[in-house]
Amino acid sequence: IRCWSNIPFITMPLSRAHGKSFAHRSELKHAKRIVVKLGSAVVTRGDECGLALGRLASIVEQVSMLQNQGREMMIVTSGAVAFGKQRLRHEILLSQSVRQALHSGQSQLKDMAIPVLEARACAAAGQSGLMALYEAMFTQYSICAAQILVTNLDFHDEQKRRNLNGTLHELLRMNIVPIINTNDAVVPPPEPNSDLQGVNVISVKDNDSLAARLAVEMKTDLLIVLSDVEGLFDSPPGSDDAKLIDIFYPGDQQSVTFGTKSRVGMGGMEAKVKAALWALQGGTSVVIANGTHPKISGHVITDIVEGKKVGTFFSEVKPAGPTVEQQGEMARAGGRTLAALQPEQRAEIIYRLADLLTDQREEILLANKKDLEEAENKGRLALPLLKRLSLSTSKLNSLAIGLRQIAASSQDSVGRVIRRTRIAKDLDLEQVTVPIGVLLVIFESRPDCLPQVSALAIASGNGLLLKGGKEAAHSNQILHHLTQEALSIHGVKDAVQLVNTREEVEDLCRLDKLIDLIIPRGSSQLVRDIQKAAKGIPVMGHSEGICHVYVDTDASVEKVTRIIRDSKCEYPAACNALETLLIHRDLLRTPLFDQIIDMLRVEQVKIHAGPKFASYLTFSPSEVKSLRTEYGDLECCIEVVDSVQEAVEHIHKYGSSHTDVIITENEKTAEFFLQHVDSACVFWNASTRFSDGYRFGLGAEVGISTSRIHARGPVGIEGLLTTKWLLRGDNHVVSDFSEHGSMKYLHESLPLPQRNTN
Repeated sequence: IRCWSNIPFITMPLSRAHGKSFAHRSELKHAKRIVVKLGSAVVTRGDECGLALGRLASIVEQVSMLQNQGREMMIVTSGAVAFGKQRLRHEILLSQSVRQALHSGQSQLKDMAIPVLEARACAAAGQSGLMALYEAMFTQYSICAAQILVTNLDFHDEQKRRNLNGTLHELLRMNIVPIINTNDAVVPPPEPNSDLQGVNVISVKDNDSLAARLAVEMKTDLLIVLSDVEGLFDSPPGSDDAKLIDIFYPGDQQSVTFGTKSRVGMGGMEAKVKAALWALQGGTSVVIANGTHPKISGHVITDIVEGKKVGTFFSEVKPAGPTVEQQGEMARAGGRTLAALQPEQRAEIIYRLADLLTDQREEILLANKKDLEEAENKGRLALPLLKRLSLSTSKLNSLAIGLRQIAASSQDSVGRVIRRTRIAKDLDLEQVTVPIGVLLVIFESRPDCLPQVSALAIASGNGLLLKGGKEAAHSNQILHHLTQEALSIHGVKDAVQLVNTREEVEDLCRLDKLIDLIIPRGSSQLVRDIQKAAKGIPVMGHSEGICHVYVDTDASVEKVTRIIRDSKCEYPAACNALETLLIHRDLLRTPLFDQIIDMLRVEQVKIHAGPKFASYLTFSPSEVKSLRTEYGDLECCIEVVDSVQEAVEHIHKYGSSHTDVIITENEKTAEFFLQHVDSACVFWNASTRFSDGYRFGLGAEVGISTSRIHARGPVGIEGLLTTKWLLRGDNHVVSDFSEHGSMKYLHESLPLPQRNTN
C-alpha cells in the first residue's frame, strides 16, 4: 500500500483490470470518460477569498460541451473552504460593527482584528453554496450535476468503496455530471496546521491523489489536472533555464527538481506528479495544465481533448528518436556550425547531395513506389496530388542540376558585405548577410521539395526542420538520410532534421522559441491554416495561386494559344498555373477567340464563365461561383474586360498577387501592365509557369512569396538571409560626439569588397 496525502492507495486497484493509457496526444480525442481536477488556485480568486466566477463559468462551459458530445465527465473540485471563508468573513465584519468602521475610515477597517478561520467551519459554510453555483451554471446547458463528498474512511472500507463506485456509475448512466470533493467539514486538520494562520491565507485539501484514485477506480480514459502553472518544468518555473516538459515518462522524475507548492492548497507539483504516475500505471492518461491563464483557460480542457499541445502529457510509450523540441535545438546548433563553415565547404555538401540523388536513384524510386502504391490503395489522394507525389529519373536529374546551380551560386551568400560606412575616424560600420536561424518547412505530397529546401538551407547556413506529409513518408525518409549523409562530410549532420513524431502542424507553429521562419509548401488550405496557427513566427508563402493571363487586342495569334496552353495545361496542379483568362471585349466572336476555345476543348479544360462573359452568350458554360477560385486542375474561368486598365483592376480585386501575364504586341500597353499590376511576378508574352526558382536561375526555391516584406516571388538563397551590423572602433564613446565633444560624425560611404564571381 502507498500512502500519499493521507489517502491510502492500493498499487493495483481491485475494482479495475489493468488498462492501457493512450500513447500519444492525438489519441486523446477518443477519450470517453474524463475526470477534470480543479486545483485550489484555479477555483479561487487572486485574493484567495471567494471563487473565480468567470474562470469557473468557462470551465463549466467546456465540460458541458464535452458532455453533450456524448462523453462522460466528472469533476473533482476544490473551493468549498474559499467560498465559506468569504461568507464567514462577511458575517464577522458585520458583527464587529463594520458600519461604524466604514464611517471612521477605510484604514481602520483594514486594521480590524479578524480571528483565524478554522478550515472545517469554512468548508461547512461553503459546500452548499459551491454546489448551488455549479448547479446554476450547468443548468444553463441543460445538464444535471450531483454532489458527492468523500473522506479517507470511504477508501478504507471495501463496502463503501463499492458503494461509491456504484453511485458514480449510476450517475454517469443517467448523463449526470458528478462533482466530487473531500468532505472538509469533518476531515482532520491539514498538516501543518499553521497553514490556516493569517487573514489572507486559506487552506483547502489537496485533491490530486483523490482525483487519481477516482480516475483509476472508474476506469477513466483521461485525467486532466488543472493548476496555476503551465505543466511540469525541468526546473522550478520562473528560473532562467526552466523549460516546459511536453511529455513526461515514468522514471523521468529523478531528473526533475520540484519547486514550491501553489499559492493555495496543500499539494505541490511533486504530489501531482506522484498522483499522475499512479493513475498512468492504472491505465488512465494524464495531462497537467494551466487552468488560470486568461488567454487559454477558456479552451484549455477542449484543447487537451482535441490533442493539442497543452501542458504536460504523461505517457508510458517513449519514442525512439528525439522530441521535436530537441530536434529544434539540434537544428539551431547545427545551423550555427554550418554558417561558420567556409563557403566552399557548404558548396561541397550540396554537390555531394546532388551526386547522391543520381547515384542512389534506384533506392529513391523504390521508396517512392511504396508511397504511390499505398496512396492508390487507400484512395486518399486526388490525381493532381498523386502527380506531385511521383518521382522519376528525369525529376531526379533535374533536381541534381538545380542543386549544382545552388552550390555554384552560394559561394559568397553568407557573410557578404552589402554596405560599408565610415562613421568617424577609426570607426567603421558594415552590414553583412547572415542566416535567418531555424526554418520550419511544411510540405505536402512533394518529396522533391526535401532536397531542394535542404540545399537552400545549407547554402544560406540555416538550420532546418522538415515536416512532410505522411503520404510521402518512405520517399522523405530516404531523401533525408541522403541529406544527412552529405552533411556528414563536414560534421554538420544535425543541421537538417526531419520531424517524424506525431506532431500536429498547429503545435509546431507554436514553437516560437525554436523556429524563426515558417515556410509552407502545399495546398492553399494548408497555407491558410499555418498562417492562422502561427503564433509569433513569421510565415513566408502564399495562400493561393490565382494567376491571370490577359489577352489584349494587339495580341499575336501565334503566341496566344501557345502561352495559354502552357500556362494552363503543362502542370495544372502547380500554384503558378493559369486560373483566370481575361479576354478583351473586341476579341469576342473573332477567329482568335475561336482558336482559344477550340484549344481548351482539345486539352479537355473545363470552362467556367465569368458574369460579364456569360452575358454575351446565349448558351454559356456554367457560370463561375467565385472569381477568386484556384482550380488546381484542368479548369479555368474566362472573363471579359473592356481595356487593359480594367484587366489590372480585375487582377487587383480577384487575384492573389502571385503571377499575372499580358499577351500583346503593343509595347506601351505591355509596359502599362508591367508597371501597374501589383503582383510578385508580372510577365509580358511569357507563360505563368516561368514563375519558378529553378527557371529564374535560383537553382531551386523554398516557395513563392506574395508577401510585401522581406522576400517576394520565388524565394532562393537571398530570401533566406537577413543582415547584422558590425561596428569596429577604437575606444569610441557617444559623449565624444556631443556639441562640445572632440569628434564629428563623417558618415562616408566606403567601397564594397570585390565579390567572388567564379
